[in-house]
Amino acid sequence: MKHPLSILLLILGLFSMSDAVDAMDIPPAYRRVADEYGIPPQVLYAVALTESGLRMPGSRDHRPWPWTLNVAGRSYRYGSRNEAYADLMRHLEKTDLVDVGLMQVNWRYHGQKLLDQQLSLDPWFNLRIGASILREMFDDCGDWVIAAGRYHSPANPERAAGYAAKVRRHLAVVERGDARVH
Repeated sequence: MKHPLSILLLILGLFSMSDAVDAMDIPPAYRRVADEYGIPPQVLYAVALTESGLRMPGSRDHRPWPWTLNVAGRSYRYGSRNEAYADLMRHLEKTDLVDVGLMQVNWRYHGQKLLDQQLSLDPWFNLRIGASILREMFDDCGDWVIAAGRYHSPANPERAAGYAAKVRRHLAVVERGDARVH
């Protein structure tokens, strides 16, 4: 994956805009979207870290990466939205089992929410779609960690429980205010 400095600065700026935000704090974009959907911000951020978390180059910081695809269980990271889009189009010619963006929204099951391939890679849009799905899962079960597991595997309780354990670990790190690699 390429990491041009300008791309990293844009992403970190977009999702870390605030005069008083510490590098370890939950970025304001996640707080804003969590508030829109009535989700605890630390839960939304923990799910994003679990879905697309990436160790930032030259740092120990672990952050969600917006231009991430997962195709049939294999992760791909890209240095730009255009690179991710080109590969998304290539993969969708072969399969619709593709998870897209920050929140790794699955194209097969949520393509109607993602609307189109280019929009699906917009960080704000992808975050909102993921938040809406997480909120739906919570409304069904009433527990955020269980909802996170169902976000990942709604029809497979065993896989959902394993995923929920990963989210729980990220959540503990986020609640300590430490977004360092763990």
